[in-house]
Amino acid sequence: MNTRPTILLVDPRYYDVKYRINPWMQPALWARDPQGMQWAAVQAFNELKLALQGVGCNVMVAMGTAGLPDMVFPANAAIVLDGRALVARFRYPQRQGEEVEFLKLFKGLQSCGLLSAVEQLPESCYQEGAGDCIWDAHRHLFWAAYGPRSSEAALERISAFFSQEVVPMELASERCYHLDVCFCLLSGGEILYYPPALTAKALQHLRERVAPDLLIEATEDDLRHFSINAVSVDRKLVMGKTTSRLRGILKERGYETIEVDLSPFMLSGGGAYCMTLRLDRSSAARVTPHVEAKMVTA
Repeated sequence: MNTRPTILLVDPRYYDVKYRINPWMQPALWARDPQGMQWAAVQAFNELKLALQGVGCNVMVAMGTAGLPDMVFPANAAIVLDGRALVARFRYPQRQGEEVEFLKLFKGLQSCGLLSAVEQLPESCYQEGAGDCIWDAHRHLFWAAYGPRSSEAALERISAFFSQEVVPMELASERCYHLDVCFCLLSGGEILYYPPALTAKALQHLRERVAPDLLIEATEDDLRHFSINAVSVDRKLVMGKTTSRLRGILKERGYETIEVDLSPFMLSGGGAYCMTLRLDRSSAARVTPHVEAKMVTA
């Protein structure tokens, strides 16, 4: 039986930065040398792909669509668990064209037997995929954000579709417009997070469920490096170029950082996790006792 993580990437040939829908996006900088920036993005993408393969991932690469540059961030495309995919609805018009393309992609994966069910959220029920809804196999629940991009109303639909507990995590900053910008689950059960990105209620939900010694606080510098936006595979973390402070903390906890220069994608507000979507997550692969599925009230 193959237990290697299966990761979806989207080819960057149509990637660019021409609009601004989050505070990190820098279309003016991209416009100085679009050809050079695009070349650098392709190189960075290839390095990320090799890094993921190097830590044992099966990597699938889907084609993007002209005019939809942010398809290169498939973490926002859907939530996937137990072979079931709940396809996103995007808040901003610049990304709404991705909905049809990703729905076709996931239906194709279903026809190939890689997914067993594909459904899409209703229109105007905004929810931007695994970037705002992160599965925690250690605690057998979803950490699901709402605020800048995803709506609070989507939380109940996520819980019903997957029959899993959903913990609401309200985001407090436009800079952390998705949960994956400020919140990363590590394979040993630790959570790397940036506290100012979360409301007091969200921090309470987190601290009620996670022991203090498993919480790793990130700094503003870590946030700027998109170091929290990482892909955890066993004791390895694939991420952009990180800070020496965080690298040392992770090493002390037994983690190895595999660092790739993802600066072309940081110009659009994305890092390693944003650029990936894991397709094989299973609720059966848990390391803590099962808890009854429920919705937690915000």
